[in-house]
Amino acid sequence: MSTTLAIILIVCVFGLIIFLGVHFSRKNVILRTLSKIPNKPASSLKTNELSKVSGKALHVKDPLIAPYSGKKCVFYQIKIQQRVSTGKSTRWKTVLQDEQFQEFFVDTNGDFVIIKPTNHPQNYVSYLVKDAKTSSGMFNGPTPKFEAVLRRYNIKPENFFGMNKRLRYEEGVIEIGERITVAGIAKWKALSEPLPEYPYSKIATLVSEGKQKIIITDLPETLPSHRKL
Repeated sequence: MSTTLAIILIVCVFGLIIFLGVHFSRKNVILRTLSKIPNKPASSLKTNELSKVSGKALHVKDPLIAPYSGKKCVFYQIKIQQRVSTGKSTRWKTVLQDEQFQEFFVDTNGDFVIIKPTNHPQNYVSYLVKDAKTSSGMFNGPTPKFEAVLRRYNIKPENFFGMNKRLRYEEGVIEIGERITVAGIAKWKALSEPLPEYPYSKIATLVSEGKQKIIITDLPETLPSHRKL
C-alpha cells in the first residue's frame, strides 16, 4: 500500500468517526426526532398519539434555583470538569454532573400541558442549551460565584500545593417563562384539584410509553417560527 493511499484511508476513517459522532449526538438525534412530529396546541392533543407542543415553561410548585446563574427554573443540568495530565497527554475529566428537575406546565397560548419527568425509571431524554459557562486556571482563580458552586459540591479549587486547578463549568436551565418544546404520548388526566386560571376538569399531559420517552428541550430550532407563543 502506497503512503498516499494510507493517508487517504486514515483521513477517511477520521472523517467518518467525526461524522458519526455529530450525526448521532444527543442534540441531533433529538432535532431529527422532533422534526418528524407535528406541533399542536394543548387543546388539540389526541389520546395515545405521539405529539409535540411548544410553549412557555411554568412552575407547578416553588421553582428550582440554578446553582451558578441563580435563575428560577424547572430543570437544570450542570457539569464541572478538570484538566488532568496522564503521561504525555492531557484531557478534561468530568468530576461532577448534576441534573435536577420538577414537574412543570407548558403553556401553549393559555392551554396547559403538564409534564412529569422521573428518574426511577428515567422516563425522558433531554437536551438543554448551555446558558452559562465559566472557568478557572493557574493564573485566574474562580470567581466568587464559581467558587461558591465548587464549595457547594465539595470540590476544592486549589490542588495540594495551593495552586488553582484548571476547571470549567457549564450550566443549562429551563427558566420560568422560557419557550421550550416537549414531545411524548398524549393523555388526558382528571384534575383532583382545580388550577388557578384553568377552568377545566381535565388537563393534557405528555408521557413515556413503551420505548417512547418524553423529549424535553429548549433548542430554538425546535420552536415554531411562524408564530409567537
